[in-house]
Amino acid sequence: MDPESRDAREARIRSLLERSRGGDQSAFRELVVLHQDQAYGLALRITRSPADAEEVAQDAFLRAWLALARFRGESSFGTWLYRIVARRAFDRLEQLRSRRGRELGGEAAVDLAERTPAPAGGGSPEAVARARRLERMVSALPAAQRAAVTLYYYEDRSVEQVAAILGMPENTVKTHLSRARAALRAAWPREGS
Repeated sequence: MDPESRDAREARIRSLLERSRGGDQSAFRELVVLHQDQAYGLALRITRSPADAEEVAQDAFLRAWLALARFRGESSFGTWLYRIVARRAFDRLEQLRSRRGRELGGEAAVDLAERTPAPAGGGSPEAVARARRLERMVSALPAAQRAAVTLYYYEDRSVEQVAAILGMPENTVKTHLSRARAALRAAWPREGS
């Protein structure tokens, strides 16, 4: 996205935000439309379940609507929203871990790779296979590393923004990213081509 269209998008978001803070539900619906894919994507990468990710994203938007009066604007609306999404996703993951532990006597593994769409524009069968392989490896990372990788690499956020969204110090984000890269490098040869 070029800087001009990015500025126009940010101006539109600020306008919608102000209208939403005034109680305009249609303006908030537009904010939801602008952010729903990223919110769902972050929730999916943390929870590894489409149904749970959808629930987390919806809950996060509801919480954002109810908390708009407390939004101080110290960060962008997107950063604030993604922080809510991340918190709700981690909470949901903990609930599921606890419930599955009781129901199954241990954690159930979920294969995200089967639900991962092909890369944008399709691509060759080899590119699709590599993308799914990488998704499978990312899905095996611990939740905090998965969230950091998602925000930094997939959402193109800075370390500072990732830290604000996840509510952790920048050095902790850097550590999560470093450990995730090391784990992915180590897992790549084991995963096969």
